[in-house]
Amino acid sequence: MKELEIQVNEAGQRFDKYLKKYLKNAPDSFIYKMLRKKNIVLNKKKADGSERLVAGDEIKFFLSEETIEKFKGAVSFSSSGGRECLEPEIVYEDSQVIFFNKPSGILSQKAKQTDVSMAEYVVSYMLKSGQIKEEELRAFRPSVCNRLDRNTSGIIAAGKTLAGLQELSELFRNRTLRKYYLCIVKGTVTQKNYVRGFLKKDEAANKVCILDKNKGGECVPIETEYIPVSYNREMTLLKVHLITGRTHQIRAHLASLGHPILGDYKYGERKFNEIYKKKYQITDQLLHAYELQMPELSGVLERLSEKKVTAKVPAEFWRVMEDTVWQRGIQEVLEVLH
Repeated sequence: MKELEIQVNEAGQRFDKYLKKYLKNAPDSFIYKMLRKKNIVLNKKKADGSERLVAGDEIKFFLSEETIEKFKGAVSFSSSGGRECLEPEIVYEDSQVIFFNKPSGILSQKAKQTDVSMAEYVVSYMLKSGQIKEEELRAFRPSVCNRLDRNTSGIIAAGKTLAGLQELSELFRNRTLRKYYLCIVKGTVTQKNYVRGFLKKDEAANKVCILDKNKGGECVPIETEYIPVSYNREMTLLKVHLITGRTHQIRAHLASLGHPILGDYKYGERKFNEIYKKKYQITDQLLHAYELQMPELSGVLERLSEKKVTAKVPAEFWRVMEDTVWQRGIQEVLEVLH
């Protein structure tokens, strides 16, 4: 016999879904048969699998160790690589969620098996800080809720518990939180602007284009708002409110308006980029997920209610700004941003 107790970060899920993750190699028919025969019980009672688990629930498996080990399989995660390769700063943490400042050059989620991404780092951090045990990963894995391009820096949000992950993911899906980015673009922008368009994705080229009109097919509407924070004759530091959040939206939308992001070789201007690559060693797009503004919240995310979470701006931004005269200097920019 084996006994398990449901932890806070496992609570909220259906009992049968928990069992399918814990006994991941077992066929569904086996799990439901064991429930019917009371070989798997919840809180000493027969269960059908539809029950919602809460912290403290007790599960008993009246099965042999050999059977349990056979159906459990191996736990799969990358613990050493994540911690050694990544050192993102924690910008906010409570019992339910955690927000990191992702450096440029790191994936949000891995694209292939050998990648190390923020998703693996979250698990590694939780394990090393003692907030989760390896055994618990069979039923729940802490995970990221949003994605940034590999070479975009800034806030990555993750759920530490199932309830935290579900609630935070829903905020991103229904756009009830406000997302702000900072970027340095070519050209002088002096006025706030709100722009709309339609985005069409080219899967083969991993690129998008921006259209003025909906031409059907896979075109999706986009909305972007931007505010100049400081500028000079060549460039502008923009604060961008990402309203719709489509693939490469900020990069492609600004480029279509004649203001490509500095360092962006996919949508930007190569000659412009090469000048500042040579002068300031700018090798990635200067695009940073700077701020999340939370709505009024209750329940598991109550501590985040109406809170602003910000991520420190990378040094590359200031390296570009400190060498030339801008409408606002760095110190004034910092005061405006905060």
